[in-house]
Amino acid sequence: MPARIAIVEDEPDLRDAVAEYLGANGYDVTTADSAAEMRRLLETETFHLAILDIAMPGEDGLSLGRWLRTQIPIGLIYATAAGSPIDRIVGLELGADDYVVKPYELRELLARVRSVLRRVPSQAAIAPGAAPANNATDSRRVISFGDFQADLDGRLVTGRGGQILELAKSEFDVLEVFLTRSNRLLSRATISDAIGFDEDPESSRAVDIRIMRLRKKIEADPTNPKFLRTVRGEGYIFSLPQDGH
Repeated sequence: MPARIAIVEDEPDLRDAVAEYLGANGYDVTTADSAAEMRRLLETETFHLAILDIAMPGEDGLSLGRWLRTQIPIGLIYATAAGSPIDRIVGLELGADDYVVKPYELRELLARVRSVLRRVPSQAAIAPGAAPANNATDSRRVISFGDFQADLDGRLVTGRGGQILELAKSEFDVLEVFLTRSNRLLSRATISDAIGFDEDPESSRAVDIRIMRLRKKIEADPTNPKFLRTVRGEGYIFSLPQDGH
């Protein structure tokens, strides 16, 4: 079954051109001209990936993207006319899997779509509220640490009493890297590669920012972390008791 892609863009010519191009490359494409229309679509349909224009009348793409993350596992690519490195980092910090700057080449967008679809969860096609197949639930990857339990396949972390821990997509990506490689020293380059970042100073800084924010949510004392520790000059290590899996 081809991957299902939603394009949310208020410029009709661009929206139609992207839909035609991605459709010609084998994807099942649905379009919406506003965040409100996309919200209505999600009542009856589901998607693997959404390409969201940031600057739209009414609800903007950033708000829509945050909402989509609470509904289904989905890849997000933000499109915007703003192109500074700071804007790019802000977009990624708000949960994007990737970021394109207008005007962009359709071939560039296609490459980014393919890259994101390789990384999105396999269960992204499950409709909201639908139960996964039994064989999927039987083999879910669940890892406990302290008062937390991380469902890596459901991309959900719960704390004491089953309370859901609110994590940005980028923060969960980093946590998953550490939980699947616990008790091992990981360099910034290794972490960047695992979450699909290019190896450059900007990416290393972005990794540090994600780790700082993650610590604030999982550590009782972020300045003296119990789980996610820094090894000066080398990288990071996530300490997990051997019976914590």
